[in-house]
Amino acid sequence: MTAYGREERVVGEEEVARVRVAPGSSRPSDFSYSVVIPVYNSQDVVGTTIDRVVEVFETAGLRYQVVLVNDGSRDRSWDVIAERARRSPHVVALDLLRNYGQHHANLAGMREATGDFVITLDDDLQNPPDQALLLIEKAMEGHDVVFGRFERKQARGYRRLGSRAISAVNRRVFDQPPGLAVSNFRILRRDVVDRICGSRTAHPYITGQALMFSHDPADVLVRHDPRASGVSNYGLRRIASLVLTILFSYSVFPLRAAAALGFAVAGLSFLLGIFYLARSFFVDSVVPGWTTIAVLLAVLNGVVIMLLSMLGEYVVRTLNAVSAVTTYHVSERVSS
Repeated sequence: MTAYGREERVVGEEEVARVRVAPGSSRPSDFSYSVVIPVYNSQDVVGTTIDRVVEVFETAGLRYQVVLVNDGSRDRSWDVIAERARRSPHVVALDLLRNYGQHHANLAGMREATGDFVITLDDDLQNPPDQALLLIEKAMEGHDVVFGRFERKQARGYRRLGSRAISAVNRRVFDQPPGLAVSNFRILRRDVVDRICGSRTAHPYITGQALMFSHDPADVLVRHDPRASGVSNYGLRRIASLVLTILFSYSVFPLRAAAALGFAVAGLSFLLGIFYLARSFFVDSVVPGWTTIAVLLAVLNGVVIMLLSMLGEYVVRTLNAVSAVTTYHVSERVSS
């Protein structure tokens, strides 16, 4: 198999052992690296991003591959990255059929990536490519996943609040270790990437999956620059949507919270039914038959809520088991 061929990559025990890094005994030049960059409406800056990545890895003397994934951009982003892919043997460009979202684009890039390590970064130069060398250096200590911890995040207040909310969800759902910072700027070892690519979920969330499928995650302090141009595509609606996606795709917490509420309502309904039933023995009802109707409604509604909660538990488990692996479609691939 060639270094950056299109053959299906099958990772056996010997190759996994080769990719594993012995702390303090491996050098960055011993491995190859794939840089995955989701691209969305960034025609003015993505070309510079590619140039910076190439410059950093060429100067460092590292074997590299750049995978650019156009996630349904409405501007000329695809034309820019396709042209770069035609001219450079190190660059591959994928054009997705439509806008699927950043995590789907990252997954498409990971499945195309052939490096021993995969680095993901944004297309807007807020993740400076030269800081990727710090991720690599930390990974050489033996960590299978390393996240960039930003010295000072260049983002609006609501984005920072959204990041805190997502971190709180990560800690609850994915057991994010205390003190570990996570971000979209990260490096993942090949075995972790293969686990992510092979997972069956209709809603990929790379950060959470990286935590799920690694055993020694770490972070390293990196620089976070202001956007070179344009504005962020992540507004409040997208942040809220991401939080809900994480909760409903990777956790049964919402369902169990609803079930707990259902059982509480059912319990109150039973108590209310008993109260009206006991009351009917001592106080005559003004409306004949009212007590019977109230008791039946309280009991039956409580039972229905309990049954729906339990059925929901089974529906979620079944959905997770049969989710399709292909959650996106590539309409075009360009390379030299």
